[in-house]
Amino acid sequence: MQSVRIHAFGGPEVLVLDTLPVPNPQPDEILIRVHAAGINPIDYKIRNGGYFPEDRLPITLGRDVSGVVERCGDDVDAFKPGDAVYAMLAYDRGGYAELVATRATDCAIKPQRLDHAHAAAVPLAALTAWQGIFDHGGLRAGHRILVHGATGGVGHFAVQFARTRGATVFATCSGRDVDFARSLGAEQAIDYKTQRFEDIVRDIDVVFDLIGGETQERSWTVLNEGGRIVSTVQQPSKEKAAERNASGTRYMTKPNGVQLAEIARLIDDRSVRVEVDKVFPLQEAANAERTLEQEHVRGKVVLKVA
Repeated sequence: MQSVRIHAFGGPEVLVLDTLPVPNPQPDEILIRVHAAGINPIDYKIRNGGYFPEDRLPITLGRDVSGVVERCGDDVDAFKPGDAVYAMLAYDRGGYAELVATRATDCAIKPQRLDHAHAAAVPLAALTAWQGIFDHGGLRAGHRILVHGATGGVGHFAVQFARTRGATVFATCSGRDVDFARSLGAEQAIDYKTQRFEDIVRDIDVVFDLIGGETQERSWTVLNEGGRIVSTVQQPSKEKAAERNASGTRYMTKPNGVQLAEIARLIDDRSVRVEVDKVFPLQEAANAERTLEQEHVRGKVVLKVA
């Protein structure tokens, strides 16, 4: 099978197309023929030399896939060959490939109304949003949430999930994306280049921070007492949290097939939509990563594999 791997750390040019043996699924795994693979910032961060030691190379990048079950391990009864599934892969697997074996518990039947390219855009980004605002943020109906970076891959799901849960959503984004953020369900969209969010919003229960830096620091001023800052990029200050009787956490997303099944239901009943900015063939993985890393992307970038 063909797989895009890195043999050294560096720029997009280190992504190369290799021929590898077909993986053999373990008893608790399924083998997926990949139709599409999502690209996420974690991919180019790993490629640039983060997260993995050099002695682990070569590795196949990619944490999102959508495809069709080719074969099931002996202990798997939740899926069968021919099922259309999507999954967030564990770190020791790679989605930039024609076939991948992964734990069945990390998979779910893909949303029926999505093609594979759009389904592959969902798993990591949607689970990051879901686990951030619900599992770590405790968001519930009636809460007020501020989403920083609201129109990217993770952010556009966070806005929609919060809206479906009955929260009031405030969003920061670029001026060109203000209307898009509102269309996702944001009560108010704030152009971070021309407006200061702390002059506009207050009494926030959850800040979902996808930006970090001074944006996160300024966010303490808009929190309710007892509020939470939840971040994917930077541990919030414990001192600032204590001053405001608030809390802050940074977390890592975990694969979760049960949550993916719930997300699929929201997509199929049209409560949530999926935004794909660009689709590239597998052989152009370098261009795809370059696009995500260097350009302003609305939603997700995806590789078409089959």
